[in-house]
Amino acid sequence: MFTEREKRIIALAHSIIARRFTRLDSLNSPEMVVEYLKTRFATLEHETFAMILLDNQHRVINAVDLSHGTIDSAAVYPREVVKTALKHNAAAVILAHNHPSGVAEPSRADRQITERLQAALDLVDIRVLDHIVVAGENSMSFAERGLI
Repeated sequence: MFTEREKRIIALAHSIIARRFTRLDSLNSPEMVVEYLKTRFATLEHETFAMILLDNQHRVINAVDLSHGTIDSAAVYPREVVKTALKHNAAAVILAHNHPSGVAEPSRADRQITERLQAALDLVDIRVLDHIVVAGENSMSFAERGLI
């Protein structure tokens, strides 16, 4: 997929973007979030489920990987998502995962887990702002499609 040199360049780009991303005062650009996620997931050959944790002003607290899976799935558990969000005192989150297949269209399972996570986080007053699926250069936003 990528040469070792390309992987190093992508890792460097991810590092630069991650530093800039965590210094933001607020998240006011969905495009910037997508670009950050594209670099975060760029070299991964297996699905990874991540969560961006935000304070009540939508400033980034942290971004964490919650699970690493196979080429076509990554298990994620509502209990762990809620526990992580509470540990970081998040007021809102952005969920994200990659599709190494290159197809950004969410699966039925993606939609179901999003609903379950949204319901679980809602119980503790943590808002799910979006769930973004990244597939190479393509992405899909649940919020933009009205699914959140």
